[in-house]
Amino acid sequence: MKEKTARAILLVKAIEEADRQKEVLTEDDRKFASRTARELAHWQAAESRSAATLPNFLYHRADQLLKRLASRHKLFAGVAKGHSGLWGASWLLPLAALLVGSMAEHFSNAHRVDLLSRPLLGIIAWNLLVYLLIVVWAVLPARRAGLRRGLANRMGLGGGHVPRRLPHALSAGVLQFMVDWARLSARLNMARIARILHWSAAAFAIGAVLSLYSRGIVEQYAAGWESTFLNAGQVHQLLSLVFMPAELVFGLQGFSLAEVRSLQDWSAAHPGNGARWVHLYAASLLLYVILPRIVLGLVAALRAMFLRQRFPLDMDQPYFHQLSVAAGGEPGLLRVLPYSLTVDEARSKGLDVVAQDMLGEQARVRLLPQVAYGSEAPPLEAGEGVTNAVLFGIAATPEQENHGVFLAALGRGKRLVALLDQSAMAARTDASRLRERIELWREFCILHGAEPRVVDLLAPETVDGGAA
Repeated sequence: MKEKTARAILLVKAIEEADRQKEVLTEDDRKFASRTARELAHWQAAESRSAATLPNFLYHRADQLLKRLASRHKLFAGVAKGHSGLWGASWLLPLAALLVGSMAEHFSNAHRVDLLSRPLLGIIAWNLLVYLLIVVWAVLPARRAGLRRGLANRMGLGGGHVPRRLPHALSAGVLQFMVDWARLSARLNMARIARILHWSAAAFAIGAVLSLYSRGIVEQYAAGWESTFLNAGQVHQLLSLVFMPAELVFGLQGFSLAEVRSLQDWSAAHPGNGARWVHLYAASLLLYVILPRIVLGLVAALRAMFLRQRFPLDMDQPYFHQLSVAAGGEPGLLRVLPYSLTVDEARSKGLDVVAQDMLGEQARVRLLPQVAYGSEAPPLEAGEGVTNAVLFGIAATPEQENHGVFLAALGRGKRLVALLDQSAMAARTDASRLRERIELWREFCILHGAEPRVVDLLAPETVDGGAA
């Protein structure tokens, strides 16, 4: 799925899930968008002689709803259009780096070039350090994850604020979208950030090279050096090490020890001996900085292009199961496995309501036989349109050696919903105690890889049971 498509779908998803009372998007709005999207998806499929897909239907539906919201709420139009916080930086930062690099040597004497030029030696040293950090970064994935996610989250959404004076449900939806989008687009944004930084570093070095040659056209350089702590032999060794690649690749002539020793006295320096130094430094910057950074930037750009065309959006969620029916797909199936809990007729009807709320009005429920306390988890195979759920009564206290092991065995890399039934406990405890137990179960389920959903099977309409 393309990034643009995923963004529109995810934004509408967040708004619809926040707008449970259908105050921002009415039922008529949603039905009209679904009908129009279904017609557009089938028409495009007929034109291309291919089958209509759910992502195509979802994008057209989201596009219809976003246009409607933008026409009603002018402040929402900017959110609907959406710009990454990186779109301006992608050309502004390299341009600024080029300009700053062109001034790297402008703070020194206009007619003198220092063999130990701190700006140019610093450029080379810094980039070599960066290459070392890239290698270290690659072998420490656990340590880099937090920093990478934080940087990408800050830069990926631009200003990252919710416009004022929007309806509460719309503001809540936009805020939830920003959280979800920052998480899902972190890898893509990191590739974009890497591309910008690499090309900015290359532009900085290009600016330094252009500065050297442009000044050399109108001024005559005199080369020399001075140091309190280094002698001529040490300076010669340093320059030989730095300029070795340029001498080997381009056949340039380096500085001999005698020349280095003679250039230590600035009073003996004469104009015209700086051209060799300029060629050596320009060639070194090309080999150490410009070419490697351009290549690394191209690799990051290709990675960003790949991720932009294949954006990771999990379609195995109740929201998408609901809409798959509107797109012409099969009704969703909620497969429920009760754990040490008896489901009577009243609670069975409550499960029907929960399934319809999760997977759409035509959703079906398949209630599996109850599993006794402490028993091993039976195999639950995944299937298209099937949502597996384990049903717990929150009156019990979650235990690692029983409930935790059971959840871990059922999940094993597959999506699993934990339905937390509060009906028994709600009838005999106060609200604060009930909230504490709900939070305990939610944290427990998340810790063990299940999506918690609070339900009251005796009064399913009274609970807002979204996952924490």
